[in-house]
Amino acid sequence: MADPDRPQLYLVTPPAFDPEPFADRLSAVLDSAAVACIRLSLATRDEDAVARAADRLRMIAHGRDVALVVENHWVLVQRLGLDGVHLTDGAHSVRKIRRELGADAIVGAYCGASRHDGMSAGEAGADYVSFGPVSPTALGTATPAPRDLFEWWSDMIELPVVAEGGLTAERVADLAPVTDFFAIGEEIWREEDAKAAFAALIAPLS
Repeated sequence: MADPDRPQLYLVTPPAFDPEPFADRLSAVLDSAAVACIRLSLATRDEDAVARAADRLRMIAHGRDVALVVENHWVLVQRLGLDGVHLTDGAHSVRKIRRELGADAIVGAYCGASRHDGMSAGEAGADYVSFGPVSPTALGTATPAPRDLFEWWSDMIELPVVAEGGLTAERVADLAPVTDFFAIGEEIWREEDAKAAFAALIAPLS
């Protein structure tokens, strides 16, 4: 039986990939551990490319009872039969998109390291907020979200919180008591054996 206090796992796709080879890598990871959600996070603005990738991943995700959300392209959610959208602009568009997609769609919001943005997103109707990166990144373009932000959120706010960006096994161990989800992406996809990298990253949760 799953531990109700154990954070759930959330996979984020690479910003670019060939759908067929990636489908095999994704399937191997999904079959190795329970995953709650997949985020299609493509850098392209080509809707046809996003739609092709979404069609391939939807079969894999829904065949395993895993939710599939798309990053920002909310207009594709209903057309492609996806479960919702992950927004990267904090609380700015949550209210509008919740109204457009309805109560049943998943609407998540990335809020950097801003407690205020997270609270605003929740008030606007987000189903979860994500904070990160949780470690300094090589590009150094974002302020890391500190542990005390997650600790405060888990103590004070009922809305689920996601930790993402710059994850290591050490950060997973440290944040496990104070987050609801870990969103894992490039940490594993940049490795040749994504399944092994995934296992190593989430080992502290076992």
